[in-house]
Amino acid sequence: MVDEKLIEETEKWLIQHDIIDVEVMVSDFAGISRGKVTPRAKFIEGLRTGGHRVPDSLFALTINCDFIANDYITALEEDLLLQPDLDTLQILPWPDTPTACVICDVYKESGEPAHNSPRQVLRKVLSLYHEKGWQPVVAPEFEFFLLARQEKIESDPIPPRGRSGKMSMDKGVLSLDALDEFSPMFDQVYDCCDEMNIQVDTLTHEAGPAQFEVNVYHGDPLNVADQSFNFKRLLKQVAIRHGMFASFMAQPYPDQYGSAMHIHQSVVNISDGKNIFADDDGTDTEIFHAHIAGLQKYIPSLMPLLAPYANSYLRIGSGMSSPANLHWGRENRSVGLRVPSGGRAARRVENRIAGADVNPYLAIAASLLAGYLGMVENLTPTEALNESAYDVDSQRLPLHFLSSLNQFRESEVLKDILHDEFISTYVDVKEEEYSANYSMLSPWEIRYLLTNV
Repeated sequence: MVDEKLIEETEKWLIQHDIIDVEVMVSDFAGISRGKVTPRAKFIEGLRTGGHRVPDSLFALTINCDFIANDYITALEEDLLLQPDLDTLQILPWPDTPTACVICDVYKESGEPAHNSPRQVLRKVLSLYHEKGWQPVVAPEFEFFLLARQEKIESDPIPPRGRSGKMSMDKGVLSLDALDEFSPMFDQVYDCCDEMNIQVDTLTHEAGPAQFEVNVYHGDPLNVADQSFNFKRLLKQVAIRHGMFASFMAQPYPDQYGSAMHIHQSVVNISDGKNIFADDDGTDTEIFHAHIAGLQKYIPSLMPLLAPYANSYLRIGSGMSSPANLHWGRENRSVGLRVPSGGRAARRVENRIAGADVNPYLAIAASLLAGYLGMVENLTPTEALNESAYDVDSQRLPLHFLSSLNQFRESEVLKDILHDEFISTYVDVKEEEYSANYSMLSPWEIRYLLTNV
């Protein structure tokens, strides 16, 4: 139950901002916001009575809107309790009706946290760090494509036209002209981010046509994941209002650069706030190397959380700024695990494996969990790589979705930490998506197999 004083303060805030409706939402496995819109008075009543609920089948939903069933999620569709985290209460900038939104934690009737909730998965990983007196710090970088609006998308995506009226073609990395083409949209994105307290900074043009990157400020992983969850939705909404789609698909153009979500991560001591990845003189600590070794050892088993669709693997190992393996190196963007330059406070590792198509809660949880396991197991990494990693055969990543799902399903370590309910349900959802994907003929099959064999 929420403290009565906090409920009264929340009601006063909603009235002060003339809020009529409140979106009570959670993230599904795909990172899509799910939940209900409720009138202000009903929202406050639900805080007092615990009346905000969703069926557990919400976490059995595939990206193509089918449902799976297993030993944990049955045809009963039992209720889960939503506990709004009032620290996440924000005003939505785009609805015509004054509307706020709030992200919820999810619990079972017994009071046990719902294992399938992505936010709960991240909370569980963070609790492991806190038990050791550690506080992780993360900063994600999101790449995405802007696409032309198409009433029915059945062919290759089309780059949009900028304000000059010309179709946006590949202008190369860091093109200021490409940014200028879409400045009206990005101005609104920044305004909306300010309204929703989403702390984003540098905007850059990436290598593909109308491909861009936005960085979220570093901070507490749960808060950063909440901001990232809201940002992906916000960007899509603003793009629609400017006559475009925004896509976080990992590889929308097979012959172009893909989109990643690079995760910068470090760890500080809760007691003194100092980065434990480097000594005072800037020398790497053993625990930093153990963290990297954990990423090397456990990312292959966690790949379904970092590359969640068959399309995700078209990006892996493409050689276009996308790593194929888990080598690490300093200021080396060809490796999967890059250590940027900087002193003690800035010592961190950049996980370059995750695609932009991830659920931010699950990707951040996976990356931090791998590093944590390396730290507690006192693992040793390979030697830092000082050459291009694109053609190096060691430390290879899984190159197929099904092989990564098998590793994820069979890992007893992951089951012990993340719970068999989450592992099993996530795998079941992903296998259903894979089956739906491959039950349809691809353009390649139609062109080369249909009339030739």
